[in-house]
Amino acid sequence: MALKLYGAPMSTCTARVMTCLHEKSVDFELVPVNLFAAEHKQPPFLAKNPFGQIPALEDNDLTLFESRAITSYVAEKFKETGTDLLRQKDLKEAALVKVWLEVESQQYHPPISSIVYQFFVVPMQGKTPDQAIIDANLVKLGQVLDVYETKLSGTKYLAGDFYSLADLHHLSYTYYFMKTPFASVINERPHVKAWWEDISSRPAFKKVAEGMKFGRD
Repeated sequence: MALKLYGAPMSTCTARVMTCLHEKSVDFELVPVNLFAAEHKQPPFLAKNPFGQIPALEDNDLTLFESRAITSYVAEKFKETGTDLLRQKDLKEAALVKVWLEVESQQYHPPISSIVYQFFVVPMQGKTPDQAIIDANLVKLGQVLDVYETKLSGTKYLAGDFYSLADLHHLSYTYYFMKTPFASVINERPHVKAWWEDISSRPAFKKVAEGMKFGRD
């Protein structure tokens, strides 16, 4: 039985999981969830994720939610196929992957997700983006990217000279961010720019990016 992923292709968190599944060459069925009809807030979906957020993954009798937990499960279960995203055969490499997974969720995600939300989602709600929120988070993001620039001057990817789940987790939000007027925050840092161009050109993500369309695209 193929895995079932409940979500929407334009969703950053759904895209994160789909990219992981493609990197691992795993067959799955995408079951569309209509966000505009609020299907994610209805009882059938709430039975899969009581917080009413996409995506959710079904693997036979196991149901998971939270995209980062799902990608870790997929990378572990299918560790013998596709790209080695966790580097578990090397204790030090595996530890560094975990460090940068935490950096993405705790340092990188908060500012970049706030910017993407203001630029793309707020207008879809008929409201005007709050430029003060964008500006404050651009400062925070820049500070994080200064650390990335230094790190990536010594290694090709965040955890070392190998692509890992830590890099993959950055893809979906950065993809949308690069479609904003603020992409220079990435482009003006040469090592970060080279890293972004590398990871975003991987076939697994390019396949997912085809479905990542907001109204402003």
